[in-house]
Amino acid sequence: MKKKLIFALLAVLSFMVCYPALFILVGSFMGEGELAENLMGILNVQSEAYAEWSPLPQKWSPESYVNLLLYEPGFFTLFWNSIKICAGVLAGHLLFAAPCAYGFAMYDFRFKKLLFTVYIIFMMLPFQVLMLPEYIVLKKLSLLNTLWAIILPGAFSAFPVFIMYNFFRGIPSSVIEAARMDGAGEFAIFLNVGLPAGAAGIAASMVLQFLEYWNVIEQPMIFLSREETWPLSLYLPSINLDNLGISFAAAFISLIPSLLIFRLGQDSLEAGIAATTVKR
Repeated sequence: MKKKLIFALLAVLSFMVCYPALFILVGSFMGEGELAENLMGILNVQSEAYAEWSPLPQKWSPESYVNLLLYEPGFFTLFWNSIKICAGVLAGHLLFAAPCAYGFAMYDFRFKKLLFTVYIIFMMLPFQVLMLPEYIVLKKLSLLNTLWAIILPGAFSAFPVFIMYNFFRGIPSSVIEAARMDGAGEFAIFLNVGLPAGAAGIAASMVLQFLEYWNVIEQPMIFLSREETWPLSLYLPSINLDNLGISFAAAFISLIPSLLIFRLGQDSLEAGIAATTVKR
């Protein structure tokens, strides 16, 4: 009986978590008339009626997806902008954050603790604190209104260093010493020992950063004023309320990459979260 109650509770909680995605999916297959009828209570500011919603469309229609994919070229431009931003940020993490985290974890050098503390402080600072200095630097470099204005600050983020650091610390020193005795150089050890051993941490940080930059809002609003440089996260607020079906279809399509990346990296993500809570 106890197991059944726990299962029922978990099922209810799972449904509550999944309901927003199901809400969007159902709405994307409704016609414009049905959407307007269901949501009239909140679309009409002078109305005192409540919004209504049907668990399933009265008539399934792919019209919203057809209109979005065939008659909204701006959607594809913003979609690929988001892909470019995420790819650039993750490439930067692999090129810069991984060697940095490995260096902090495996080597002792002067002011190491102080420098790592500075990294942690920068990791905890919200974007609102860094917004003005980042804007000034990007303006001096003539990078405003380009995708580099989002990619470069993200590529040098301190957060992935913290995630990867905990995994690299778990590499036994005896393994590193054995590689050195075999004649391997430090860079070869990093490539052949460090990266495979810290692969879970690297994957976990990349999953988290992909989810963050796929849904990034504040940085593009501040650094990008031209619509052709916007990411997909700024597309939905720009849709007119007359195109409700397109907004639902675009919202669901924008969910798909996040769901796929999360599912593929779920095990690494769980390991990464556990590594940040366990003191080694």
